[in-house]
Amino acid sequence: MAQLDCNVKSCCHNEDNCCCLSSIEVNGSNACNCEDTCCGSYFEDKSGEKNSAQTPHVSLSIACQATNCMYNDDKVCHADHVDISGIRATAAHETVCATFQEK
Repeated sequence: MAQLDCNVKSCCHNEDNCCCLSSIEVNGSNACNCEDTCCGSYFEDKSGEKNSAQTPHVSLSIACQATNCMYNDDKVCHADHVDISGIRATAAHETVCATFQEK
């Protein structure tokens, strides 16, 4: 499990820079840098209501399609700390895994 910091305020799963999901997925199977990745679990909060039914998680499991990342082991992220960025995101493709490091 990785400690996750997420500044994607427009996502309905974001609460205080944490994610309310118990796991997320990072997309970017052909990624060569962090800009080629995105949070596949992003869902835009169009209503202005956050996912209040769940509690934010500081640590969670991360499935990762970015097989070129040094932290990816059999499509699971093994980084101790992961940053998902996209402060102005309005869609998943506008988010990035800022922790991505090419092998």
